Amino acid sequence: MDLTAGGARTVSVARSARTGLAPAGTVLAGSVISLIGLTWDIQWHGDVGPDTFFTLPHLFLYSGSAISGLASLVVVLMTTAARRAGRGVDARVGGRAINVFGKVFAAPAGYLVTGSGAAMFLLYGLWDQWWHGLYGFDAVIDSPPHIGLLLSITLSIIGTVMVFAAAREHRWGTLGVVGSLGVLIAFSTVTVLGLEQIDVDGIDVVSVGTALLSVLLVAAGAGFWGRPGGAARVAAALAVIQAITWWFSPWAAEAYAGAVGLPMRDYIDGVPAMPSMMPMALLPIALLLEAIYLLSRRGWSAGRVSVLAGGIGGLLVGASMPIQNAVVYGADSVRWPVVFMTAAVGAVVGLLGGFAGWRFGGMLRLLAPAKTQGGEANA
Repeated sequence: MDLTAGGARTVSVARSARTGLAPAGTVLAGSVISLIGLTWDIQWHGDVGPDTFFTLPHLFLYSGSAISGLASLVVVLMTTAARRAGRGVDARVGGRAINVFGKVFAAPAGYLVTGSGAAMFLLYGLWDQWWHGLYGFDAVIDSPPHIGLLLSITLSIIGTVMVFAAAREHRWGTLGVVGSLGVLIAFSTVTVLGLEQIDVDGIDVVSVGTALLSVLLVAAGAGFWGRPGGAARVAAALAVIQAITWWFSPWAAEAYAGAVGLPMRDYIDGVPAMPSMMPMALLPIALLLEAIYLLSRRGWSAGRVSVLAGGIGGLLVGASMPIQNAVVYGADSVRWPVVFMTAAVGAVVGLLGGFAGWRFGGMLRLLAPAKTQGGEANA
């Protein structure tokens, strides 16, 4: 693998296409493997019961983070070697190189974030093992070490988004950003479970958190894409993930329980636990937001349009989640006061999410190397 930049732009772009795809695909594969392990593990907790540290779903979670971390480490070491040899480093491979510990290491921005998340995951994993040794099993998903683990994976996925964003000149780069943002939304639906500790009467706080992060990340897709379709593509990626895991997680939990000789619980409701937390209405909501983003082509400032789209998106996601929960779990009725209050708060946080997401998408575009007047890339 050669991470150095070529002289002519055409040569450099072709070389970055060959050298950047392999490590980028590896860190994305690690994120997907972790997602598989997470949806499997959550289903296991609901359908089978408490678990120990050494289970197959946990193996998927840890191996996914290890794959992303090792791939990032390899790229960092190769970038450092190239820098010390006096060779220019191609900024399309993970982003511009950043000095770490003075000038001991040179790390592309995306791989630095991904690797840092993987390192944090290792530390929280040791805490989780101590937790299992102390208590013997896990009774809840939102235990302190679990929240740390989920945040660490989230950081690694953010780094993965950055890695693909730096290669946006390639088709696989833009598609990788969309796919990574979809994975990030899926993970966020579990991370927001930490908000369950906040008890606000009449408001579904977890749904508010889902509204904020969903709007922020589809807005990031819109801001990164820079043309119609970014928000819808991210929402479509989540819909694909939701459809696959809706089938996979109950099947995997039952198959693994049978393989290790454990019985299923008698009161299983048959609902896929983690996929049911993902906003089912996000794709049609994103299509509506696409129409709102078109206002920027009619003279409206992009900042105002992003705030307007975020507020409407937060309102709709906040309203849809309590209804979705009632329908999926077969509730006798929908608690409409909770729907209205959650929608109102979702609209407020959506204003922030829409603006921040649009700016985040613009920042992702800046990770790609700038073009000089002569047509070459400024690495």
